[in-house]
Amino acid sequence: MFKLILDPVAEEQISALPDHALRPLAELFTLLETAPWSGDPYNLANPRANMLTHPFGERGLATYVVLDRQREVYVVRIEWP
Repeated sequence: MFKLILDPVAEEQISALPDHALRPLAELFTLLETAPWSGDPYNLANPRANMLTHPFGERGLATYVVLDRQREVYVVRIEWP
Protein backbone atom coordinates (compact mmCIF):
# COMPACT_ATOMS: atom_id res chain seq x y z
CA MET A 1 0.00 0.00 0.00
CA PHE A 2 1.30 3.43 -0.97
CA LYS A 3 0.66 6.63 0.99
CA LEU A 4 -0.94 9.39 -1.08
CA ILE A 5 0.49 12.90 -0.58
CA LEU A 6 -1.02 16.00 -2.19
CA ASP A 7 1.03 18.97 -3.28
CA PRO A 8 -0.53 22.25 -2.03
CA VAL A 9 -1.19 23.29 -5.63
CA ALA A 10 -3.01 20.00 -6.26
CA GLU A 11 -5.09 20.61 -3.12
CA GLU A 12 -6.16 24.01 -4.50
CA GLN A 13 -7.00 22.45 -7.85
CA ILE A 14 -9.09 19.76 -6.17
CA SER A 15 -11.07 22.38 -4.24
CA ALA A 16 -11.97 24.00 -7.58
CA LEU A 17 -13.25 20.78 -9.19
CA PRO A 18 -16.95 20.42 -10.02
CA ASP A 19 -18.86 18.11 -7.68
CA HIS A 20 -19.28 15.40 -10.32
CA ALA A 21 -15.48 15.07 -10.62
CA LEU A 22 -14.90 14.27 -6.95
CA ARG A 23 -16.07 10.66 -6.95
CA PRO A 24 -13.92 9.64 -9.97
CA LEU A 25 -10.97 11.41 -8.36
CA ALA A 26 -11.52 9.51 -5.11
CA GLU A 27 -11.63 6.27 -7.09
CA LEU A 28 -8.36 7.19 -8.79
CA PHE A 29 -6.74 7.91 -5.42
CA THR A 30 -7.80 4.46 -4.19
CA LEU A 31 -6.23 2.91 -7.30
CA LEU A 32 -2.99 4.86 -6.85
CA GLU A 33 -2.63 3.56 -3.30
CA THR A 34 -2.46 0.00 -4.60
CA ALA A 35 -1.32 0.28 -8.24
CA PRO A 36 0.57 3.54 -8.71
CA TRP A 37 2.35 2.38 -11.86
CA SER A 38 -0.99 1.98 -13.68
CA GLY A 39 -0.71 5.45 -15.22
CA ASP A 40 0.96 6.60 -18.40
CA PRO A 41 4.46 8.10 -18.59
CA TYR A 42 4.47 11.88 -18.25
CA ASN A 43 7.37 12.05 -20.69
CA LEU A 44 7.03 9.58 -23.56
CA ALA A 45 10.73 9.99 -24.33
CA ASN A 46 11.48 8.54 -20.88
CA PRO A 47 8.78 5.89 -20.30
CA ARG A 48 10.53 4.35 -17.25
CA ALA A 49 10.57 7.60 -15.28
CA ASN A 50 8.61 7.81 -12.05
CA MET A 51 6.42 10.76 -13.11
CA LEU A 52 3.12 9.57 -14.54
CA THR A 53 -0.33 10.78 -15.52
CA HIS A 54 -3.67 9.09 -15.06
CA PRO A 55 -7.07 10.18 -16.42
CA PHE A 56 -10.15 10.28 -14.21
CA GLY A 57 -13.79 11.05 -14.83
CA GLU A 58 -14.82 12.57 -18.12
CA ARG A 59 -11.97 15.04 -18.55
CA GLY A 60 -9.67 14.91 -15.53
CA LEU A 61 -5.95 14.24 -15.50
CA ALA A 62 -3.75 13.67 -12.45
CA THR A 63 0.02 14.07 -12.63
CA TYR A 64 2.00 12.34 -9.91
CA VAL A 65 5.37 10.95 -8.88
CA VAL A 66 5.84 7.40 -7.59
CA LEU A 67 8.41 7.08 -4.82
CA ASP A 68 8.85 3.32 -4.51
CA ARG A 69 11.40 3.28 -1.72
CA GLN A 70 9.23 5.53 0.46
CA ARG A 71 6.02 3.76 -0.65
CA GLU A 72 4.52 7.16 -1.52
CA VAL A 73 2.60 8.69 -4.40
CA TYR A 74 3.05 12.46 -4.58
CA VAL A 75 0.21 14.09 -6.53
CA VAL A 76 1.64 17.16 -8.25
CA ARG A 77 -1.28 18.50 -10.32
CA ILE A 78 -4.97 17.89 -10.97
CA GLU A 79 -6.36 19.19 -14.24
CA TRP A 80 -10.00 19.58 -15.26
CA PRO A 81 -10.33 21.69 -18.40
